[in-house]
Amino acid sequence: MSPHTRRRRTIARHGQLRTPGPVSQLLKFIAIGLAVVLVSGFGVGAYVLYDLSSTVTANAVELDGEAALPPNIGEYKEGFNLLLTGVDTCEEAYKEYFGDRCTGSDSEGTLNDVNLLVHVSQEPRRITVVSFPRDLMLGIPECEDDEGNVHSAMSKQPLNVAYTDGGLNCVAKTITQLTGQEIQFAASVTFGGVIEITNALGGVEVCLATPIKDRYTGLDMTAGTHTVQGLEALQFLRTRHGVGDGSDLGRIGNQQQYMSSLVRKLISGETLGNVPMMLKLANTGLSNVEASNSLADPMKIVQIALAVKSVPFEDIVFLQYPTLGDWEDANKVVANESAAQTMWDAINANAQLQVTAENTDNDGVVVTDPVPAETGTATPAPTETPDNIVALPDSIKGNSAAQQTCSNGRTD
Repeated sequence: MSPHTRRRRTIARHGQLRTPGPVSQLLKFIAIGLAVVLVSGFGVGAYVLYDLSSTVTANAVELDGEAALPPNIGEYKEGFNLLLTGVDTCEEAYKEYFGDRCTGSDSEGTLNDVNLLVHVSQEPRRITVVSFPRDLMLGIPECEDDEGNVHSAMSKQPLNVAYTDGGLNCVAKTITQLTGQEIQFAASVTFGGVIEITNALGGVEVCLATPIKDRYTGLDMTAGTHTVQGLEALQFLRTRHGVGDGSDLGRIGNQQQYMSSLVRKLISGETLGNVPMMLKLANTGLSNVEASNSLADPMKIVQIALAVKSVPFEDIVFLQYPTLGDWEDANKVVANESAAQTMWDAINANAQLQVTAENTDNDGVVVTDPVPAETGTATPAPTETPDNIVALPDSIKGNSAAQQTCSNGRTD
């Protein structure tokens, strides 16, 4: 069998309608964990970050083709990209929470089940977070693992086997090959790190339009507004059977509402204005991430925080990478290349993005009311012209941080 078409033994939990791999399904929360580190870096003395970064620096990962970075983030003329990956490593301190995922026949392997590409544009600053389904079938390039073993390229495999082949660098190479986007920064976090980060944050407010009762994750929540943290936050973020049509794509929408809420909490000043909280978050975050060499520099963390701290809510947009059903496997998806190209063209042009897709009963969330203006950033949104606004194809789902969404819960 050709190495370019070789089949890998993949774990059955990848199927769209099977029980999700615990905690690793925190898709949006991984970005949140890093965002905590990035944003909390602002206003914290550089000497503190240097001290806290020792662990990150010692375990830093080199990205293929990693170029020398300019002294100032602002010198990236086209903005920059940050890859955020969540891996499902079973850690001794947390495995008791996750049953068979860490003790049974489903416990093998380390997979990148959470994959986000965060694009921060040049001025006027905009942030676009594109989430990629773990079961997206695509080509994976040749990668070298930590032991120096070279894994040959594969023409069609699930995205979430890339970490197994070559760690964080392989995930970055795979996303770059798919999107054409150069990645300057990358980081990964385990579910143990997610627990620690959410506890340090003090919880995030989420909204349920209807109740959720999910026997697979143990989540049981009534309709209304809740503040979730620790294990409950993990249950909320990994629930799939508890929202929409029970699919991984529905879960992505549910996780996006969590991240929108967190962004609003951070930018509104509730966190930025609390120095002890910022120090705690910086310490927790830096102790629980695997970062690229480029991100292990504490001054770059501060610069990224400064670059994003005043972006208006309407210009912080969360999108699902557009997909089509895979004709070879109903439980997998493939890239919708036409819609994806339209999306990247708009992002690269630094256009203001408008999501035109309307949510249905199959989606993980429903859109409710816009976020009140007084809860937003103090920086007014830049004046737009019609030529600088792009309505995305209706095959691309998502929302902005200026929108309030609520979980489309289910109890069966």
